[in-house]
Order: sequence, then C-alpha cells, then structure tokens
Amino acid sequence: MKKRVLSGIRATGRLHLGNYLGAVKGMLELQDNSEYETLYMVADVHTITTPFNVEELRKNRREVIIDYLAAGLDPEKSVIFQQSEVNEHLELAFYFSSVTTIARMQHLPTYKDKIKQYPTHNTMALLNYPILMAADILVYKAGLVPVGIDQEPHLEVAREIARKMNQLYGTDFPEPKRFATKGEYIPSLRGEGKMSKSVEGSFINLTDDLETIRKKIRSIPTATAVGGEMNPGVKSLFAFASLYISSEVEKFKKDFEAGSLQFVTLKDAISEAIYKDLQPLQRQRKKIESDKNYVDKVIKEGAEKARKIASKTVKEVREKMGLL
Repeated sequence: MKKRVLSGIRATGRLHLGNYLGAVKGMLELQDNSEYETLYMVADVHTITTPFNVEELRKNRREVIIDYLAAGLDPEKSVIFQQSEVNEHLELAFYFSSVTTIARMQHLPTYKDKIKQYPTHNTMALLNYPILMAADILVYKAGLVPVGIDQEPHLEVAREIARKMNQLYGTDFPEPKRFATKGEYIPSLRGEGKMSKSVEGSFINLTDDLETIRKKIRSIPTATAVGGEMNPGVKSLFAFASLYISSEVEKFKKDFEAGSLQFVTLKDAISEAIYKDLQPLQRQRKKIESDKNYVDKVIKEGAEKARKIASKTVKEVREKMGLL
C-alpha cells in the first residue's frame, strides 16, 4: 500500500529559489518514487490568514500552479490542486475546532511570532491556522508531511487532533509525521535566516533574468568583520557557492583568507551559475504559461481528484459526529 504524502506552498507570490531547492525538488523526488502517493496543493486559503492583496492572490494562486508544472510536477503522477477549490478542508477544520482549545492555539510559538509581525492583524483565521493545516493533512489521511522543523509544532497539533477525534468519535485518522527530503536550506540574500517571500530583498524568483539575479546577489552584504571572520552575508555567499560552483569554492576561500578576494567576481560567478540552472525551467514555464487551456485543465482535474478523496473523509466524520 502506498504511503500518502501532502505538501503545499502558500500563494504569497511566485516560487523562489528557496522553494525550488528546499521544497519542490523534494516533491519531485517523492513523485517519482513508487512507494508514495503524492498530493501537492497551493495553500491559497492559508494566504488570507495574514494581510494580503486580493488581486495579487488571485494571480499568485495560478502562478504557483504554473511554477509547479514548470519545475516538473506531473498531474499524471501527483494530485496538483488549489486548496480553496476543495471546500472539505474548511468544513473539516471547523469540526476539528470543536476538539481544540483556544489556550492551546494561543501558546503556539508560530502564532506569537505572527502577532509580533502583524500586531494589527490578530484574527481568528490566524489563530486557527494550525487547525486548518491539520485538516489539510487529515482530510487525505496523509501520514507523511515533508516540511521543515519549524512546522513541527503545527504537526503536533495535527497529531493531537487525530488522537482526540479517534478517541471521541472512533475515526481512523493517522498521526502524521514530519520527514525530511533531500532539500537544501537556502539562506536569505540579506544574510539573516532563510530565503522567504515574506522578507523583501531576501529571495531570487525562479523567473528572474540574469541581470536581476546579478543585482540581487551583488546586494548580499559582504563587509568583512573585525578579525577577518566571515560575517553572515559572506557565509550566505559561500553557501550559494557550494551549491552552484562547488569546484571553485576552495579557490575563493583561499582568496578570502588571504584578504585578496574580489567579492564581485565571486558574486557574478554565482549569479551566472544560478541563471544557467534556471534557464530550462524558465523555457518550460513560458510554454506552459502560454497554454491557458492546459493550466485550466490541470486546476480543474486536480480539484476533482482531491475532492474525491476529501469528500469521503468528511462524510465519515459527519457520520461519526452524528451530523448524518
């Protein structure tokens, strides 16, 4: 029996290099492994838990589907869908909220962090984010979720909900586990944390041209710290060098240690290597983007396949809870 896997990316913008190397490459690896049944969504409903622009969301939810397809996700091998097209996620999240306390949600570190980031946007949607995430996973009875360690508190909520539903109502939800794919940790261009769409100036879009990539890589702060040690920006730069120009890393490190490194030379070499790596994906994206009917078909059929699984789960839950 295949192990079912669910993963998704928020619709806050086109995919960037961090999404591609850190998540999508892992999705591709699972998609091509016959042991797994893979479902990949665009988490557009999760996007509205923090401030958003309506027109940008409308555009981005489709752009992420196109990025998925351009990167190699195959609708014949994986269920590729938009979260908002499957209402069962939202219905199940409400049922789950009946077994989850407000205090439990308020104590989550991710919730506290988001309130600090958006102090005027402390909404019920934000508080209930982990409940919706639990519904995303459990509506498909997915036992495996390829996410970063930062999502472990949310997965623990999903496990708690699964246990409570099973104990109270006799459902058969699995307790989902986090597992790591071979994705890379991609540092921010700002030298702090990881590459993120929510941090301006921290990311490279998969659609960026050479000049844009060069400009962004050149912006990485590389002023040498006292004592000649690598500052965070220089460490980020060498992380990119290890990924993209590994055969030249030692030479550049020696130049750095000798104090003779021309940072612009290193930055431009990295920029050209990144652009070269992205060119096949960009060419494929242009083809897919121009075929509106194909993209529409993928979205429609993906939603139908997802709903077929999700509706069965919700029907079971309604019966167990006495709502049918």
